[in-house]
Amino acid sequence: MRDWLSVKGRQFEGIIYKIEIKQSIAFQSQANICARMLYRMPDGGKMKPVFVINGFLESGKTEFITYTLAQPYFQTRGKTLVILCEEGEIEYDESLLKKTRTVVEVIEDEEDFTPDKLLELEKKHKPERIIIEYNGMWNFKNMKLPWHWKIDQQITTINAATFPMYYTNMKSLLAEMLRKSEMIIFNRCDGIKDLSSYKRNVKAINQTAEIIFEDANGEINEMMEEELPYDLKADVIKLDDMGYAIWYLDSLDHLERYVGKKVNFVAQVLKPEAFPKDYFVPGRMAMTCCADDMAFLGFACQYDNASTLEQKQWVSVTAEVKEEYFADYNGVGPVLYATCVENAKAPKDEVINFV
Repeated sequence: MRDWLSVKGRQFEGIIYKIEIKQSIAFQSQANICARMLYRMPDGGKMKPVFVINGFLESGKTEFITYTLAQPYFQTRGKTLVILCEEGEIEYDESLLKKTRTVVEVIEDEEDFTPDKLLELEKKHKPERIIIEYNGMWNFKNMKLPWHWKIDQQITTINAATFPMYYTNMKSLLAEMLRKSEMIIFNRCDGIKDLSSYKRNVKAINQTAEIIFEDANGEINEMMEEELPYDLKADVIKLDDMGYAIWYLDSLDHLERYVGKKVNFVAQVLKPEAFPKDYFVPGRMAMTCCADDMAFLGFACQYDNASTLEQKQWVSVTAEVKEEYFADYNGVGPVLYATCVENAKAPKDEVINFV
């Protein structure tokens, strides 16, 4: 139940990719979280602000947009254009559209979703802002917008009851819609016990997104400490292959669980160019979606003898976790302080597989 007054909040950049940590300010209803994140004022009037809401059919896209349109803070000057790319069971209420100065245009075929067609709709309605309810069966990476349309935010809605089916059978389509989303909302979570695995699957694809789980009563906590596959109270938290992946992803959301604790894991050495003296990155390659979609998961690590380590060398690392500023993060984040780094044999499976 948080009210996000700033989408960006404090942030740091990861070693390989950007990792964004969002900061909560106050408390309100879950619906306001989503809606306040959706609305931003146009910037300078030249670039046209676009908000993309994507997800598969019956994932709750229309309900999300309908709620947002009805909020007083969204009923501002000018017209809103909603571009509807698939029609589900829920329809937009005509009285709400009239009240909020919103028009809906339908594009049924992917081949008709072109910059020329979108410009035609913009000239027709002259909107201040545009919301695209995108078709989940269209490949998101193929989306092309007019040059002056700027995606201010992308949000993905997911029906938790059907997520395993889509994740198993349409993983590439799902990955494309998740990859650049700032917020991912799992709804209809009632009765689903293993939400922590849902979060791991999504975080493996998009480490920066805020992930929210909702049931009939509102937002729910998806992962308690006792559900983690390792003992947080141990003198040294020992991480196996999947334990490392879970620890890495959980650290992005709950770093406070690990600050001051020691961890032990087997990792490969990464020594980025121009990295600070006595620092390296111990980490693991992970398959987040398919064989062509790999990422290196690792945090910066201080080690007095880092200069003696070789690129891609396998080592066993024991280190204390701290939270502090690191230049390559462009902010505050997890930094490891190694107390022991020893040669190690490569694990049987060198790549952690989230698939």
